[in-house]
Amino acid sequence: MAPPAHTTRFRFVVRPEDRGLRLDQTLAAHVPGLSRRQARVLLDLGGVFVDGARVKVAGRTLRPGQEIVAHLGGALRRATKETGEAARARDEAALPPHRIVYQDDDVVVVDKPAGLVTAPTPESDRNNLAEILKRALGGELFVVHRLDLDTSGLLVFAKTAEANRELSERMRVHAVDRQYLAVLKGELPFDERTIDVPVGGRRAVTHLSRLELLAPVATLVRCRLETGRTHQIRIHTQHVGHPVLGDGRYGVPTPDDPPRLALHATRLGFAHPRTGEPLSFESPLPDDLSGWLSALQTRTVTPP
Repeated sequence: MAPPAHTTRFRFVVRPEDRGLRLDQTLAAHVPGLSRRQARVLLDLGGVFVDGARVKVAGRTLRPGQEIVAHLGGALRRATKETGEAARARDEAALPPHRIVYQDDDVVVVDKPAGLVTAPTPESDRNNLAEILKRALGGELFVVHRLDLDTSGLLVFAKTAEANRELSERMRVHAVDRQYLAVLKGELPFDERTIDVPVGGRRAVTHLSRLELLAPVATLVRCRLETGRTHQIRIHTQHVGHPVLGDGRYGVPTPDDPPRLALHATRLGFAHPRTGEPLSFESPLPDDLSGWLSALQTRTVTPP
């Protein structure tokens, strides 16, 4: 079975006739199209919960009435079809490299590549930036905010509980400068616009500024987040009829699509959580997007 393009959640309750079965056997019996081998990989990824707790032991026996939730999606599709430390090492070695931009005793700022998950998700607690950093740096690490899998750019993690509380509060009151570069479909008909449209039932505000028309196919824009909802920029740009190019979820394919989602977190600024010193970081478009953008720019015809 090929895992779904987006995460699918399967929930079932262990039946009396399942008594004594191993967890991998029970998953294969209840999740349509999932083989026992795939069930073991899914467990190794951390995509299975028993009575609300993540469980990775394939041989765990079950009792009638226990609730099983399995999350299938991209993590299973991308994973080596094996289990154990060697498989995890191979999966991690295949991930695109990240770059640490700044770190001290309180924070670490990272330039995340596209194709690397920020933090553990329901479908997997493996092969994500937070876990990789935690092992490399040692000690605690707290996720302050996230970038989508296919979005690149700047992220800050906290190294202490105190720093996490301070940064999280600044995120809550919109005291963090987060700016993105995006290439949108079509010619944006305005220079500036504030989009104030709820996302997931919560207020969401994005400020758009047009930087360059790549007529007639695209517009380069700067997006400044006032709030930080999941997929906020992607949803808001779709709302105004100009989705981010390369967005397979909220956009539509075009002949000019980039090699991946044309969205990059280019600027991150905040006051240091302990000293209050202003910190600001910039990240230019990575090579995969900058090369594609240059090709679009050369095709743009400037009116006389």
